Amino acid sequence: MTLYDIGKGLFKGYFKLFNRIEVEGLENVPVSKGVLLCSNHINNLDPPLVGVACPRQVHFMAKAELFDIPVLGAAVRNVGAFPVKRGMGDKQALRSGMEILSNEGVLGLFPEGTRSKTGKLGKGLSGAGFFAVRPGVLVVPCAITGSYKPFQTVKITFGNPMDLSLLKEEKGAAKKATEVIMNEIQELLDKEAQKDLK
Repeated sequence: MTLYDIGKGLFKGYFKLFNRIEVEGLENVPVSKGVLLCSNHINNLDPPLVGVACPRQVHFMAKAELFDIPVLGAAVRNVGAFPVKRGMGDKQALRSGMEILSNEGVLGLFPEGTRSKTGKLGKGLSGAGFFAVRPGVLVVPCAITGSYKPFQTVKITFGNPMDLSLLKEEKGAAKKATEVIMNEIQELLDKEAQKDLK
């Protein structure tokens, strides 16, 4: 059993104790190939929620500052996360992400780059599109809805996988791919909002 499995088990227990988790669209997560999971970001618990819900190991970009914290930094690295320096083009982080996808792993990203303070979906950064247009990569949009407050329901919905590699030859490919991804996430959020109204 890996450290990732242990961490996943602990968070699964935490969510079972404090939240009612609902997962929809799990069949949309490819069982193989490089997969880019792109989700909205509403809470610090989003990464472990995605990790618990996804049947495959998810590698996340995490802000570089976390890796400088004793014990926590080592734990974050040992569960497959890697550092990214925010506010600048971090070439090493891009290389690390590409390596995960090239090895047919799962890369988890929050394209907004930071948590939404309003709960509304913000603008996506082009870094997501950079990965999305690579050949052999399937993009799976995700929507997190509900509340992490104790004993309330939080839900994650996995959308249909997309192949955006055809955009690679277009001008501004990364930006266009990010826009497609954010539109898909927004559609998932809108569908969930409609369900709540019924």
